[in-house]
Amino acid sequence: MVRILAIETSCDETAAAVVRDRAIESNVIASQVRAHQPFGGVVPEVASRAHLANINGVITAAMGEAGCDWSAIDAIAVTCAPGLVGSLLIGVTAAKTLALVQQKPLLGIHHLEGHLYASYLAEPTLEPPFLCLLVSGGHTSLIGVYGCGEYQLFGQTRDDAAGEAYDKVARLLGLGYPGGPVLDRLAQQGNPEAFDLPEGNIRLLDGKVHPYDSSFSGLKTAVARLVEELRQTYDELPLADLAASFQKAVAQALTKRAIAAAVDHGFKTLAIGGGVAANSGLRQHLTAAAEPLGLQLIFPPLRLCTDNAAMIGCAAVEHFQRGDRSPLDLTARSRLSLLEISALYTAAPLAVS
Repeated sequence: MVRILAIETSCDETAAAVVRDRAIESNVIASQVRAHQPFGGVVPEVASRAHLANINGVITAAMGEAGCDWSAIDAIAVTCAPGLVGSLLIGVTAAKTLALVQQKPLLGIHHLEGHLYASYLAEPTLEPPFLCLLVSGGHTSLIGVYGCGEYQLFGQTRDDAAGEAYDKVARLLGLGYPGGPVLDRLAQQGNPEAFDLPEGNIRLLDGKVHPYDSSFSGLKTAVARLVEELRQTYDELPLADLAASFQKAVAQALTKRAIAAAVDHGFKTLAIGGGVAANSGLRQHLTAAAEPLGLQLIFPPLRLCTDNAAMIGCAAVEHFQRGDRSPLDLTARSRLSLLEISALYTAAPLAVS
């Protein structure tokens, strides 16, 4: 069995975890939400400074919670791409230092691959192939999972990510940051049929609609125009109805594309990952659409939907078992396709008989 110390600092959560195979032995997260709330979003420089202040304490807490010493750790894993470079650098530097001082192998992990592996922590018996709908503040993708490092991109957003649209609409409605949870709570009190909002289709050159790609910038603009009209009529905006109508539009668009991709490509299991996976409206729409088809749905627990180091450790376990290793000159990358993760490793995978 493989035990990994993992570090995650790709955005505004300083996290460390100890993972043994597909079991979490510790999972510590230092949130920066309060630091960014006055600005209405994540400020990269503020995030970097907070990571620097938190990283040592978070790693120490993760090791203490797991009740193990360095002799029990097989490797050090760290998110190295994609993300905010300043934030990534804090985690990468800490991981490289620990790997050098403790004489442990280093594994750079792709952040999106980590979200894919959150499903393995939620369902330890899960095995590929399966389809993953990955929805967060920075990403909205439909990914076919065929094995460790073996992925196929079926669809993605052409502009705003779903989580990004939530934050922008929440700011537009004066609900503060982060907007997703607030909009979700409000939506449960409103009428989703109150306002007809656009789905956001992507037109191809032949005039047909792309079956899996999505767009949310138009939806955001439609809400902005609707709010302007309503302010001319109402003293107070019908916030609950606006939230419910917006959430319905997002959930329907994501559900339609995820179910279509699963059916078209013969997947029996659909896993959901990323921060928006915690959204109640999305969960309800997907469940209602998947049940008649006999499609298995896997929703990670809420603590594994947002950024965390346990998912990074789970991905690292399998890379370690394959023989993958990262060099000590591993760098932080703001962008890296999930299909290019082999660039993070120097050792060839072990042959499988």
